[in-house]
Amino acid sequence: MKQSRKETAWKKSRKFGDVKGGRMRPKLTDNIFNRLHSFEAPEEGESSPIYILDNPSRDFFFPVTVEEIKEFISKLPKDHIRSLTHIWLRRISKNEFQKNKGIQGCFICGSGVNLIVLYPFPIDLKIKFGLKKPSNKILKWYSEFKPELIHEQGEWKLKWINEGLKRYYLEGLLLHEIGHKVESYSKRFWSKSSNNKCENFADNYAYYWGDKIRKEIE
Repeated sequence: MKQSRKETAWKKSRKFGDVKGGRMRPKLTDNIFNRLHSFEAPEEGESSPIYILDNPSRDFFFPVTVEEIKEFISKLPKDHIRSLTHIWLRRISKNEFQKNKGIQGCFICGSGVNLIVLYPFPIDLKIKFGLKKPSNKILKWYSEFKPELIHEQGEWKLKWINEGLKRYYLEGLLLHEIGHKVESYSKRFWSKSSNNKCENFADNYAYYWGDKIRKEIE
C-alpha cells in the first residue's frame, strides 16, 4: 500500500456489539497485518498524522470526514497525538464485516508507526447484537450518543441517527483508539492477561476527554 492516497506488532480492536474489544489478532480476510508492513513512519518535517481515505463499499459509509477528525483531535493535548503517524479510514466488505463480528476500529503500533484504523458503518444505521440483549455495560458505552434499542425480527439492535453516529465516531470510537495509543506509549498494560485493563483505560480516556471537549464546545 502506498501512502500517496493521504487525503487526495501490537494491536487493539473494538467491535460493534463487543464493548470489550476483540481478539488480539483477528483474522481479517485481506490479511491487514501483512499490508501494514508497507506503512512507514513519516519523514522528519512531514506533517502527521497522515490520513488515508478509502472509498467504502456500497453497504457502508463513513459518518465523519477527514476534516472533522482533524478539527476534533486539535482539541486534545498535543502530546497525546504527537506520535500518532496515520489515521486510516479503511474500506471493509460486508463479508469481512460479518466474519469479524462488526469490527469498528483498531490501534496498531510498531516500527515507528502508530496507526488508528476506523471502519465504516452499515448504511441501515443499525448495530446488530443477535438474540441476546446487550449488557448494561455495552448500553452505557453507547448511551451518551442516544441510539434507540429495538427488538426487530428476533434480534436486538441499536438504531442510530446520523448526528449521534457522527458524535460517536469522534467522541467515542476515535477517542477510545487514541486512548490505546496513549496507553501504548507508557506500556503499562502490554500483555494478553491485561486485556481488561487496556480496554478500561481506553474507555475511561474516551469518557473523560469526550466530556471535556463537549463542555468546551457548549
